[in-house]
Amino acid sequence: MAVNAKKIAVYVLVVFVLYVIITDPATAADYVQIGFEGISAAAKAIGDFMSWVAHGGK
Repeated sequence: MAVNAKKIAVYVLVVFVLYVIITDPATAADYVQIGFEGISAAAKAIGDFMSWVAHGGK
């Protein structure tokens, strides 16, 4: 039963994403850019933390 719910949730999400892309591509591009900026910021923060740890936490 949980697998069916997961499949339905994924299907609904895919339909929503396609709807947003088709009806307003500029907004969809903004969402993608925001997502990539977030991923980039998180990767930079992890890199800064690992550098800090490698230098003995100083």
